[in-house]
Amino acid sequence: MAVAGPRARRRRVATRAGAGGPSYPAWLAAPALAYYALFFLVPLGLMAAVALAERVGHADFVYTLNVENFTDLWDPLYRGIFWETVQLAFVGSLATLLVGFPLAYYLARHARRKTLLLLLVIVPFWTSFLIRTYAWLIILDPDFPAVRALRSVGVLPEDFSVLYTPTAIYIGVVYTYLPLMILPVYAALERMDWSLVEAAQDLGDSPLRAFRRVTLPLALPGVVAGTLLVFIPMMGEYLNPVILGGDKTIFVGNLIGLQFGSSRDWPFGSAIAMVLIAAMTIVVLVYSRLVSREEQYGG
Repeated sequence: MAVAGPRARRRRVATRAGAGGPSYPAWLAAPALAYYALFFLVPLGLMAAVALAERVGHADFVYTLNVENFTDLWDPLYRGIFWETVQLAFVGSLATLLVGFPLAYYLARHARRKTLLLLLVIVPFWTSFLIRTYAWLIILDPDFPAVRALRSVGVLPEDFSVLYTPTAIYIGVVYTYLPLMILPVYAALERMDWSLVEAAQDLGDSPLRAFRRVTLPLALPGVVAGTLLVFIPMMGEYLNPVILGGDKTIFVGNLIGLQFGSSRDWPFGSAIAMVLIAAMTIVVLVYSRLVSREEQYGG
């Protein structure tokens, strides 16, 4: 019986150790972990400490264990603001999905110049978010030439005006976050085996039924990922309500800005931010659990 040499034994050990892929020393993650701790965990800890502080005078505060900053959020006024924010995020995410899914479907299945069209989807990200929002301020203005032309031919009523209304805010958020919905949905549809849809139709399914039974379940991971990418930033939306809404409707993002700005109540603003972060963390954990369960049971 032959005895394996040292090189063969090392090869077998390396194969067993790297069965799940190549192994690397843990210290390679140190720069990323240090960056994460310095610019996320430390500021988050400071915000949590300020959220428990007590306001003194107009702009000062002292570090205590004051929970009134959190209990004050049960006031009907602030609960209403949180509810308005959830509505904005939910309706905005739904509208973004309704607009983005057909475009992603077209790109994945029918488009010939996919690279060019994807580039056009991404191009808005090359421009400042602030500039894009101000562009809609000009477009939605009642005196904008296109709006005046549509009014003159009777397509729009003479008193048409959506600027500084909730409608303008929804238009702004859908436009702003549309690429974040299109890209993950497109990625999920691009990986599909379209012969499955053809097989379903050959077996008697209508196109709509084949879409519901085959396409939609396979695209669901992309839909969920896109919804998450859109929903979370909408919960902290600030610029669109201020610029397009005329700062007439207060959402959580605006409320936090007011507390840190004109009100100078940093403890209360930090408490609002911590509640928002906690809520979004729960959403992310639920999403992660759904994704892991789907991977465990094979989608």
